Amino acid sequence: MRVTVFDYGAGNLHSLLKAVVAAGVEPVVETDPVRAADADALVLPGVGAFAPAAARLEPGREVLRRRLLDGMPCLGICLGLQLLFDRSDEGAGAGIGLVTGAVTRIDAARLPQIGWNRIESIAEPLLLAAGLEEAYYANSFVGRPESLAAVVAWSRYERDRFPAAIRYQRTLGVQFHPEKSSTRGVALIRAFIEDARA
Repeated sequence: MRVTVFDYGAGNLHSLLKAVVAAGVEPVVETDPVRAADADALVLPGVGAFAPAAARLEPGREVLRRRLLDGMPCLGICLGLQLLFDRSDEGAGAGIGLVTGAVTRIDAARLPQIGWNRIESIAEPLLLAAGLEEAYYANSFVGRPESLAAVVAWSRYERDRFPAAIRYQRTLGVQFHPEKSSTRGVALIRAFIEDARA
């Protein structure tokens, strides 16, 4: 199975690639979004800011959207989750538009949110299989879908309750960083890959 990690050109993917390898797959790192759409499963990492990442995705945005709508498994992590939405208050550019809604700033006095936080109201089988009840966050923005039916887990930070995870068909987006969330975070990545194989 070809698992592709899309590289926005914005930062270090080392811990994510290491976690995918630990899950039993040698990932392919791809900078071309059109070629990334040829993957058996896609990982959109949580590195960078919305506007430059959206610009890197733009040449392949429609083909990626079609592939996701056709059922290509995808794991979107932090920024990767946010790119599944239509737009972001963080910066210009269009997201993939798989999930109707927008990315907005967390309603909190202290930003960014950095560190461990609880995950609540979990309704996502892969999170339950991994036993992931808390995870590592590093974010100031969160995706907010128009339909709450897309939300499969929640977290709270200061006065804000926001989606910790969303699900659309075979795409799972998580606002936290599983690759930095110890053994249960790596277990989530493994569960995603096993589910993609099925």
